[in-house]
Amino acid sequence: MAICLQSSVVRRLLALLLGGALLLTLTAAHSADRDALRDIVQRQCLPDWLQHHDPSPCLRVSGARGAGSAGGYALLADRKGGAHFLLIPLGTLTGIESPELLAPDAPDYFAAAWQARDRVAAVVGHALPRELIGLAINSRPTRGQDQLHIHIECVGARLFAALHAQGSQLGDRWSSLRLSVWNYRAMRVMGPSLARDPVRLLADGVPGAREHMGAYTLVVVGMQFRDGPGFAIVTGRAVPGGELLLDGSCSLAHHLPGAP
Repeated sequence: MAICLQSSVVRRLLALLLGGALLLTLTAAHSADRDALRDIVQRQCLPDWLQHHDPSPCLRVSGARGAGSAGGYALLADRKGGAHFLLIPLGTLTGIESPELLAPDAPDYFAAAWQARDRVAAVVGHALPRELIGLAINSRPTRGQDQLHIHIECVGARLFAALHAQGSQLGDRWSSLRLSVWNYRAMRVMGPSLARDPVRLLADGVPGAREHMGAYTLVVVGMQFRDGPGFAIVTGRAVPGGELLLDGSCSLAHHLPGAP
């Protein structure tokens, strides 16, 4: 009986040890995965483009001038599929909190992401009105990668409804935007193209944001206001990731009046 008890204890201890080792392995793998986007861009897309003028596995590489290529970016299809793409800087930038984004000569990655919206329309199969295109950067607590990336997708139904219900109230300064149980801020930027950097608008316009940029999610949506085309800039602190306000299935593109 004593031998059986000892064997049982040994088996349990071994199970616990193996379980702990597996947990450590999975944790280490997850930590390594946080650099996956940087590795894909810097070790595959950029070298392939520089050596063979082939951006694979990315779809595009722009502004590449050699290793690092500060200011350049790559466009990658998200691994989840659908009409979901990622704009990723070629240089190392951790996230929205990276101080390089607020340098005087910092590139406007959001403007580049807006120019890449044609990839979303290509997946859907027809042209999309600007109001259906959204761009998002997740906050530091809600992101899964530690390389800056902008999600390019269709706008989710909740955000679309909130902006079109309250869009006429948006002005050139940040104001409150209620979205479900969460409190956001929003402002508008006029013009057919994105001429003002949303990251800088957040840092300069929301009190305390510059010192805590990593706590904010940032979303940009194309809009057609009564006085012309523009954009809604939406931000929130301690809110769900901005990616969750977008929709890679583009369901709205198939349900709006006049949709093919």
